[in-house]
Amino acid sequence: MNDLENWLSDPATLSRKSASELVFEELRSLILSGRFAAGSKLPSESKLAGKYGVSRPIVREALRSLQILGLTETRTGSGTYVLAAAGDGNISYGDYSARDLMEARPYVEVSATGWAALRRSNDELSRLLGLCDEMEQEENTEAWVRLDSQFHGLIAAASKNAVFRDIVDEVREAMAQQSGLLTVLGPRRQESNDEHRAIVEAILAGSEIEARAAMEVHLKKVEAAVNRILGAERR
Repeated sequence: MNDLENWLSDPATLSRKSASELVFEELRSLILSGRFAAGSKLPSESKLAGKYGVSRPIVREALRSLQILGLTETRTGSGTYVLAAAGDGNISYGDYSARDLMEARPYVEVSATGWAALRRSNDELSRLLGLCDEMEQEENTEAWVRLDSQFHGLIAAASKNAVFRDIVDEVREAMAQQSGLLTVLGPRRQESNDEHRAIVEAILAGSEIEARAAMEVHLKKVEAAVNRILGAERR
């Protein structure tokens, strides 16, 4: 039995509350320590799920976080491979870097939220409130990320500004990847729920100033969380 088989045969016990984060942290540690060397193939999702006693979706979240951090790549039909022992210190979401996204989002979303407070329809307001309710009750990370994406897209649409709407639509996949990463590594879900609720309450009140301020607070906290992860990677 080789070293990898020995490792897989040793069961790991995780807290279900933060299973994705714990799987991610151990796999990252194994990569950074060199136990999973650059170029090596990680065990399959099913084997990792068996190792940790969790579901494959939980393993998938952890593997996706490793890929976003530049530590691994997934090759269709082949598996997940280690790229480097430390990555390059940058986070990318498809065509956009974390820096690109965080520099641009305030210029679009803060203004869009202010206009949404003045222009939203009753139906849009009802849907925003409903999304807040759903996010506060949702425990599945992938489902929560989808709701978060809908939330930001709906605010842009409620601004009644086609430019804001189209820009947010263009980067929604990148935003979703960022949201998923922070949900696993932050963890940011509860804080985001509270921030989302504050944004919608300001939109409900019809206050452009308060709505802009609430979105600005939300994005600053997102940026701080991203910077903490980047800092951890660069140490």
